[in-house]
Amino acid sequence: MAVSVGNALGGCTADVVAALEAGRSGLRPCALDVPREMVCGAFAGEPAPLPAALASHDSRVSRIAAQVLAGVSRELERAVRRWGPERVALVVGTSTGGVAESERAHAAHRRTGRLPARFDFDRQHAFHGLLDVVRALTGARGPAYVVSAACASSGKVLGSARRLIAGGVADAVVAGGVDTLCQTTLRGFSSLEALSRTACRPFSAARDGTSIGEGAAFLLLEREGEAPVRLLGVGETSDAHHMTQPDPEGRGAARAMREALEQGGVAPEEVDHVNAHGTATPANDAAESSAIVGLLGTSPLVSSTKGYTGHLLGAAGATEAVFAALALERGFVPASLGAEPLDPAVRANVAVRARSGRLRTALSNSFAFGGVNVSVLLGAAP
Repeated sequence: MAVSVGNALGGCTADVVAALEAGRSGLRPCALDVPREMVCGAFAGEPAPLPAALASHDSRVSRIAAQVLAGVSRELERAVRRWGPERVALVVGTSTGGVAESERAHAAHRRTGRLPARFDFDRQHAFHGLLDVVRALTGARGPAYVVSAACASSGKVLGSARRLIAGGVADAVVAGGVDTLCQTTLRGFSSLEALSRTACRPFSAARDGTSIGEGAAFLLLEREGEAPVRLLGVGETSDAHHMTQPDPEGRGAARAMREALEQGGVAPEEVDHVNAHGTATPANDAAESSAIVGLLGTSPLVSSTKGYTGHLLGAAGATEAVFAALALERGFVPASLGAEPLDPAVRANVAVRARSGRLRTALSNSFAFGGVNVSVLLGAAP
């Protein structure tokens, strides 16, 4: 399994890892014109325009995807040569796709009465426009589709990838997610009163809402081959408790974690680390802590990395699965920034400071609006 990630911490995996190890947040005051004070995790640096051949698809979401895909370009080339392009599939998760381009086009129309000449809704806004870009950049010609399930989108793509390989449909899958900051997301979460005015503080007694970020992450999964980390299982459930509020007892979340463990043949006591969904909203963190402790006890080190990057929505699942994979590979659990003072009601073993040591298995959780729950189980190679 090869991985690549980019977000507010850095435009490439090495820079992201350095920031995680230094305990350095990428959250800053939001630069967009928004109706209230908030902080955001804007992508580090300005991603380059797409190659000339893809100029009609050029958008911020595609630019970020292209930059992060470049981090696994050599591994992708080898996979395409090894398996053949028709045996390499693509599954990409996103929440908003290229809606930011449509927002800018709409603003221009209000000013001038005309849409920008370069605006192409089909290629810059629609989900399949992003998929076209990823297909062109990877050379993969197998089955390709987008999953959009809010904040669980790019966690669910790993379940899709696992099934494609297990079912003999593909021998390798490029799975990942990408989302960008946009007015639709920021104003929507603001209207729900779910945003903090400062950097979010998962699991803290002082938490008062989440922060939104942007970025991308991709994982290359293959039928066979040597890798320091393996995908062992993906649990997916839907509890349909409420459109935006989690089940306060975390039952759907616990079932997703249990299903991932069963697929991987891993006992609850063998889980060493959980990268929690940990949005820093009062209801989410309490419900997730209850689910983790109820199934796994208080032994696993639990951290939320949203205090570093913000909530990446459609890119969150893949990003945090990459973080969990890096934790296994490097023997490092990042501190859960802003967690102190811990909420006394949170009984999970939250890593308020970074920890080092050998890790065997890790779960990465993503829980979305509408009760969509995903838990990804990763294991260090023997």
